[in-house]
Amino acid sequence: MIANITFNFSAIDEFAVTLAIVGYLTVFASLVLMFYIYSLIPKIIDISVRQKLRKRGKHKIAEKENLSIVGEENAAIAMALHLYFSESHDEESNILTIKNVPRSYTPWSSRIYNLNEYYRRP
Repeated sequence: MIANITFNFSAIDEFAVTLAIVGYLTVFASLVLMFYIYSLIPKIIDISVRQKLRKRGKHKIAEKENLSIVGEENAAIAMALHLYFSESHDEESNILTIKNVPRSYTPWSSRIYNLNEYYRRP
């Protein structure tokens, strides 16, 4: 059954090929653009930190070569924040209680009163 499957190349027209090429180029260009934007973010943050340090009068610290935090320090800070925020929740019993509340009858909930006079049968 699989051997009988064939692909009809005559069904592909120039509009489909153009659409596929434009789509692939758009996705590829957006990925390249995002790569450059994300690679520039640490540099922009570093420049803003240096400017803030210079405004505070800490020129020696601002002239250091590397002001960024290493990965281990970032991981430790993230873990500490996670532990801090997860402890703020109280422990729950995980027991659900469902109570069936009887409701009084109202004419608004009856289906017969929602129908038009035309559909009612005597």
